[in-house]
Amino acid sequence: MEAPPVALFDSLKAAKPFFLLAGPNVIESEEHVLKMAKHIKGITTKLGIPLVFKSSFDKANRTSSKSFRGPGLEEGLKILEKVKATYDLPVVTDVHESHQCEAVGRVADIIQIPAFLCRQTDLLVAAAKTGKIINIKKGQFCAPSVMVNSAEKVRLVGNPNVMVCERGTMFGYNDLIVDPRNFEWLREANCPVVADVTHALQQPAGRKLDGGGVASGGLRELIPCIARTSVAVGVDGIFMEVHDDPLNAPCDGPTQWV
Repeated sequence: MEAPPVALFDSLKAAKPFFLLAGPNVIESEEHVLKMAKHIKGITTKLGIPLVFKSSFDKANRTSSKSFRGPGLEEGLKILEKVKATYDLPVVTDVHESHQCEAVGRVADIIQIPAFLCRQTDLLVAAAKTGKIINIKKGQFCAPSVMVNSAEKVRLVGNPNVMVCERGTMFGYNDLIVDPRNFEWLREANCPVVADVTHALQQPAGRKLDGGGVASGGLRELIPCIARTSVAVGVDGIFMEVHDDPLNAPCDGPTQWV
């Protein structure tokens, strides 16, 4: 039986040493998502780490219009439903527009607000009204204090189930830096703090493509360093995107862990 949002939220808050939100950046196919879910659950079960499976049905915030975005809302939610039914896992996925929230809330246990949209009041309110857990990623352009207001927008709708997520801060045009002080300052939002240890190593528009144009690069080799730092500081959860073949992943390959 699916756990109600409050029960899941309480179990995640109580997780020791942390809970994990993990999966491939974007849904590539039903077969690939089910394969990844089975593999990740096998590892986390052995280690005793609570898992919420993550994958996106649509990656709307892409550098290029030619970038792979995923199967879309309807097909993507069907695949995530199958993950839940097959492996008895809660799932998290992101939304980009208010009208997506109701449908996503019927499937996802956690609705994620992308970093670029962390201040979008209508989106936060629509997500909060589903009653599901809301994970808000801190904008690359934001001080951690901004997340106090973002979390409060969710609570004002009557939904106390909110988390905030650190994913790095812009440092120049093509780099992100993780400031460990942010993990402490994010506590001011009075909710669980999550560390995104993969997107935090993105290099936005930092990779030139053959034939012209750019895509996001990244520093995959530093993922263990940022993850250990986050755990040492005492975050409640770790978010990471993982892939069995990141070099050939259609989206964000440079910042997915193997």
